[in-house]
Amino acid sequence: MTKSYQADVVIAGGGLAGMVTACELLDHGCKVLLIDKDRRERFGGLARESFGGIHFVGTPHQRRLGIKDSPELAYRDWLSFAGFGQNDRWPLAWAKAYCENSIEYIYNFLDELKVKFLPIVNWAERGLFMPGNSVPRWHITWGTGAEIIRRLLGALENHPKRGNLALLFDHEVNGVDMAGGRVCGVSGIELAGARQFRAAGEVVIASGGICGADMGKVRGNWCPQWGPVPEIMLNGAHIYADGLLHDKVADLGANLTHLDKQWHYAAGVNHPARRKPFDGLSLVPPRSALWLNALGKRIGPMPLMGYTDTRSLVENIVGQPGGYSWQVLNWKIAAKELAVSGAEYMSAFVKKSRKMLVKQSLFGNDELVERLLSECPQDFIAAHTLPELAGKMNERSLFGLRVDLGAMTEDITSYDEMIDRGKAFHNDEQLQRIAAHRNYLGDRMRTCKFQKILDPRARPLIAIREFILSRKSLGGIQTDLRCRVLDRQGAPIDGLYAVGEAAGFGGGGIHGLRSLEGTFLGSCVLTGRVAGKTIGGGKDVTAR
Repeated sequence: MTKSYQADVVIAGGGLAGMVTACELLDHGCKVLLIDKDRRERFGGLARESFGGIHFVGTPHQRRLGIKDSPELAYRDWLSFAGFGQNDRWPLAWAKAYCENSIEYIYNFLDELKVKFLPIVNWAERGLFMPGNSVPRWHITWGTGAEIIRRLLGALENHPKRGNLALLFDHEVNGVDMAGGRVCGVSGIELAGARQFRAAGEVVIASGGICGADMGKVRGNWCPQWGPVPEIMLNGAHIYADGLLHDKVADLGANLTHLDKQWHYAAGVNHPARRKPFDGLSLVPPRSALWLNALGKRIGPMPLMGYTDTRSLVENIVGQPGGYSWQVLNWKIAAKELAVSGAEYMSAFVKKSRKMLVKQSLFGNDELVERLLSECPQDFIAAHTLPELAGKMNERSLFGLRVDLGAMTEDITSYDEMIDRGKAFHNDEQLQRIAAHRNYLGDRMRTCKFQKILDPRARPLIAIREFILSRKSLGGIQTDLRCRVLDRQGAPIDGLYAVGEAAGFGGGGIHGLRSLEGTFLGSCVLTGRVAGKTIGGGKDVTAR
């Protein structure tokens, strides 16, 4: 027997975008059914595990630091990084809407939930050969993404209209129903008992992207300009981000766009928990480490460095022998600069311990380095000499490739010797960028001052074997500025909406080629609120 449900709105997906949509719909008095494939304790999806950085434009935090920002400057930066095409009408519109509405629709919403952010704004994605973020905009949540989800859960559970919300977990939506030319509900299966169900109502697709599961869709939609897909690629996405509902709405005529535009990270390591195939942790790469290829040769001629252009890092590494890389550094650099882009390893942020955070900023995060060396021994190596380090690296080399000790020694020694000559003689592009980064307080606190790799006082030496880590889909289901799903002729499909990563974070590709960082969580909040207001109020809320 098929079980039936009835609601004004059915939301397929319980991640951040789905939760925000539900909250907004409750504000408008709608009866909401939210269906999620995962367990109740994992309500919130990948946002629960995230670092919690959000891209804002014109916050009180920026003003206190003397950062002059504006929607116009942010939009100009966005266009520079995105590289939109001539036909990207809706991605352009959504990018503009984000820059103009980040305070009203994202910051104020989270502020009302009592989500707090660190007083120092981080400066990610500055750009390499083109402008990225002209000013710092990456606001780190005090408590990481887990805090955002905790606050949202509280808002839903304590909402005056809580009785209008029904939640179904361990239920897979695998069909979207249509009748009389409009979408009228969804169908699926209850995983525990294999019982079929149907749910009637307008439908919001909030099921995430295509970068999870077995990554088959990632490989099938690989950017052709990057060349062959790396033989080993780690998975940093949600296990249920399988693109199933992308396919289902495409069968109804929905337009899928830019699926070859994906957001991967360059510094992935194997996750010790192995919760899924090729499970990966995404490192925030240390700026003072040297980035080498699988042969131990420094990647160049432009040295690779974090906080500049993540897409460029990935593009460079996939073209190297073996499609993976090494970062070589020492304990002092690791303790000062290394971080993990996720909640589980950033204990000071998760525990909201100001004392611990100040201590780590002043003296380094030795606990994190020790933990990664202990829990990820296949990718983290420590040694007291360069020959010893090279030997251990070769024990973990892949595809018959070997680190050349002579070449590695030459590159590292040359770098260290340039540091010894003094700042006036730093011709190395990485050293020049380190100097520029240290001009900003937020970066100076987390960046060493021209630290030599082979400094005896900073040992042991550390090598990190790193893989490309799949994270986000930048393309997806095309939507207009009311989150209505569009068909291949550009017309809305009645009764069908999409939010968050399922919608390419807005318009089927709000980011274009690159993200300015923090725009993933931010876009989930923005699209969720817009969808809720559209369905509840029936107007284009982003119109100016």
